[in-house]
Amino acid sequence: MKNTRRIIIDTDPGIDDAAAIAAALFDERLDIRLFTTVAGNVSVDKVTKNLLKLLAFWDKTIPVAIGSDRPLLREAINASDVHGNSGMDGYDFPESKYELLTKNHAVIEMYKVLMDSKVKTTIVGIGPLTNIALLLRLYPECAEKIEELVIMGGALGRGNQGVLSEFNIAADPEAAKIVFESKISLTMVGLDVGEKALILPKEREQIQKMNKTGDMIDHLFRKYRGGSLDTGLKMYDGCAIAYLLAPEMFDVKQAYVAVETQGMLTAGATLVDLDGYLGKEDNCRVCVDLDEQRFRQWFLEAIEKCD
Repeated sequence: MKNTRRIIIDTDPGIDDAAAIAAALFDERLDIRLFTTVAGNVSVDKVTKNLLKLLAFWDKTIPVAIGSDRPLLREAINASDVHGNSGMDGYDFPESKYELLTKNHAVIEMYKVLMDSKVKTTIVGIGPLTNIALLLRLYPECAEKIEELVIMGGALGRGNQGVLSEFNIAADPEAAKIVFESKISLTMVGLDVGEKALILPKEREQIQKMNKTGDMIDHLFRKYRGGSLDTGLKMYDGCAIAYLLAPEMFDVKQAYVAVETQGMLTAGATLVDLDGYLGKEDNCRVCVDLDEQRFRQWFLEAIEKCD
């Protein structure tokens, strides 16, 4: 492949994960070398089964490695109230392609993909950051092999899991702290832009009629509680893929981002210091705004490329 970006996707499918994965799989500019799974929206067993169902649906043969089944230090939380008990309710999928599973844990497989290549790899994290944090702690030599970390997580202000915490960061604040302090090139595609990445009823009607992927995604959307069918469905994870492929639709600022791990009421909050109050060196590119119309057009075009 020429002019492609080599990536690993760390994920917890999840309905909006499914839409994001569709967009990534069928864009020739992305070379997905590995999928890894992490407990998040639902348990790691469920999200792995969901990912393998998606790959069977599209008849794709990319390796899948099972990752962490719980946060580094905390009890697991989930978002089954948003995504349904299975994490991907609403569609009758083919049987999961379990033959795609690797023998090793996700962290080991990530290490192998990174170190076995002369070309740097981007890691796209669209779930809690447990696997990525473990990778950086266990194999610090990997840092020089990572082109960029692009994560869907964090918030500039209010949260969707706690008062100030976004779900993916709140699920494992200690892991997020490790990632944000890693000094690796990092982009935060957070809650604020995700809430503007709306798929409205008009777009839903178009998506449903496009192809088998559009029909599948429309069925999932009917069970999704991230937004509503009437006012728009929020494509949080799709924003991370959109950033890889069309960064010009985002307003991006450099900032120091700290992750709160100690606060009894604020654990998982991301403190985005846009004005330099903390006197710290910038450690992150933060997406602070999104061209909503361009995102909707991009999303339609991405799904239209799918089988």
